[in-house]
Amino acid sequence: MRFRHGHRDEPEINLIPFIDVLLVILIFLMLTTTFSQSSALQVNLPLAQTEQPPQAPREIVVSVGADGRYAVDNRLLEQHGVEALVGALSRAPRDSDTVLVIQADAAASHQSVIHVMDAARQVGLVQITFATQRDGKR
Repeated sequence: MRFRHGHRDEPEINLIPFIDVLLVILIFLMLTTTFSQSSALQVNLPLAQTEQPPQAPREIVVSVGADGRYAVDNRLLEQHGVEALVGALSRAPRDSDTVLVIQADAAASHQSVIHVMDAARQVGLVQITFATQRDGKR
């Protein structure tokens, strides 16, 4: 066997993993970049009289008390079950884009709110929102 003494191979830098990492970073930056639209001129757009303002959707407001009582559109329900809520929600006037607003007391149980959501599902109300109030400390 012949060994070469003193002859060393020059180390090479493999650039392929480096290029792979740079391409991944480039794709990440392209996907997360946000573009803001700015113009060189400040333009005040003219007003048009023919455009009608969008109509607010019809709302059904369900209030949930801390003691578990319900009120639909400020009418107190005598019973506390889901069936009573279904009956009251089905009698309330609504259309296809009616929004159900749940005003639950901060001390109300989760189960009471779930009853309202279950009744809304049974009646076919799919747009649900929760009413809150601003924190007075800020």
